[in-house]
Amino acid sequence: MPRLRRLSGSDVIHILERFGFAVIAQRGSHVKLQRLTAQGGKQTLTVPRHNELDPGTLRAIFRQASQYISEEELRERFYTA
Repeated sequence: MPRLRRLSGSDVIHILERFGFAVIAQRGSHVKLQRLTAQGGKQTLTVPRHNELDPGTLRAIFRQASQYISEEELRERFYTA
């Protein structure tokens, strides 16, 4: 079974930026990322910019992001082989 990588908030932000998300706001340590769909809809995710994210937080971000991005593409970046 693949293991969840140890990622920082900045690592996750860079991963999501590769999929077209852009930082639109930051309040404290929480960064709001957003991208527009072809139909004009908005897809928004919030990521805490901490040095190391807890595994539960990473899984929650993975689940939320997988609503917008295919799980296979995300799994390569969030989990080890």
